[in-house]
Amino acid sequence: MSVRVYVPADTSAVAVGADAVALAIAAETAARGISVELVRNGSRGLFWLEPLVEVATPAGRIAYGPVDVADVPGLLDAGFLRGDAHPLCLGATDEIPFLKRQERLTFARVGVVDPLCLDDYAAHEGLAGLRAALAMAPQEIVAAIVESGLRGRGGAAFPAGIKWQTVKDAPGDVKYVVCNADEGDSGTFSDRMLLEGDPFCLIEGMAIAALAVGATQGYVYLRAEYPRAWQVFNAALDVARRAGLLGADILGSGRAFDIEPRLGGGAYICGEETAMLESIEGRRGQVRAKPPLPAVKGLFGKPTVINNLITLASVPVILARGAAFYRDFGLGRSRGTLPFQLAGNVRQGGLVEKAFGLTLGELIDDFGGGTASGRPVRAVQVGGPLGAYMPPADFDVPLDYECFATRGGMIGHGGVVVFDDTVDMARMARFAMAFCAAESCGKCTPCRIGSTRGVEVIDRIVAGEKRAANAALLHELCALMTDGSLCAMGGMTPMPVLSALRHFPADFGLDDPQEPQ
Repeated sequence: MSVRVYVPADTSAVAVGADAVALAIAAETAARGISVELVRNGSRGLFWLEPLVEVATPAGRIAYGPVDVADVPGLLDAGFLRGDAHPLCLGATDEIPFLKRQERLTFARVGVVDPLCLDDYAAHEGLAGLRAALAMAPQEIVAAIVESGLRGRGGAAFPAGIKWQTVKDAPGDVKYVVCNADEGDSGTFSDRMLLEGDPFCLIEGMAIAALAVGATQGYVYLRAEYPRAWQVFNAALDVARRAGLLGADILGSGRAFDIEPRLGGGAYICGEETAMLESIEGRRGQVRAKPPLPAVKGLFGKPTVINNLITLASVPVILARGAAFYRDFGLGRSRGTLPFQLAGNVRQGGLVEKAFGLTLGELIDDFGGGTASGRPVRAVQVGGPLGAYMPPADFDVPLDYECFATRGGMIGHGGVVVFDDTVDMARMARFAMAFCAAESCGKCTPCRIGSTRGVEVIDRIVAGEKRAANAALLHELCALMTDGSLCAMGGMTPMPVLSALRHFPADFGLDDPQEPQ
């Protein structure tokens, strides 16, 4: 009987040699006359342990890592195919503290199943949500999403059920479901991990959304920098169509729905929903003025549900287990779980799916293990390049949308980038403005010109030119960008700048940051 061995094909694992490790295991076992079934699964999200190799044993899956090609002969000699002891042995995978302390709902299958095996997906509660939805009226599906408390996971945190209700009620014989997988924020990788490790979950979530609002066509907008995710998702679409999960007759229900993937061109601004629609329609990615809202007049002028990938991937478990089950996780108005992504100068980088309510300190210290450099944490940026820089004094705040906002922060897509005490926060503030200047679509003046002037003003402050006056000017400029920009690109760029000024004035040569009059 073959022994099943799991070696991740996730981009993070491949980047540190997983493909070579898989080939080495196949070659070495063949040379020894040992029969193995090699499964290229997704990553469990413990990046510091990649390549993380797992072996299926009667006692469960046993993990070894990080495994190098040179380790393979010694692992086989030690009996790792039986789950025996070895210096790289981590024990039962599910008992690894980093994983055991999580609440994996959306990522329950990632790293567990063969990403392109629909039978494996179904054996792990896959399609249960879609089958439940097919037995419900559209309004019942929408009501379940409303009751669950699910909010957009892309950054805005708008209630998903309200958006679905608006599209459902909008007149029109053609409606669309669009998945925003243009994951461009620094320190984020949850969209990529799910597409590479559990693509059928997204397909199922989009199909449920289509049933709820009356759409027959969906689009997934994926960033060009994710070639592996693009390859896996297209292969999953082919499998889904052959199995009747997509097409003219979803699971024999008589309902039609299909998905077309679209590849972006590398523009950060296309993560903004209306710029993304422009790109899908074949035009330059520029922000549209609102109203009309995309839910009323969206893709090709039709009512459109636009949700982030993690939002849509959270839908199947809600329909499978019920709205109350999902709502029981979380805090306040932030219900369910969020896959937080630990990156930057952190010892244990990776994905942590937890219910809302844990603190930033718990995330960085208990899961991240502090900095990789061993130096003290000085700042953490949460929510991507437009997120605030949080000092250690704010590490006690619960990670919930409203609580975090009271400290001047935003959770966004859940990216968490850690900096130690060697970081120059004036340089980081300058980078925020420079990033906006480079990535602005150019449609509105506050963003296009304001960000360029912002770089110049910060340079003058750092150079010691009329620091107090220029600091006051920078505050005024940030207020103008916040209030006058057409979208969040220009409107939120001041957030990292102002937080750096507020918490780290000495880096700008200021004794105390000047607040606007």
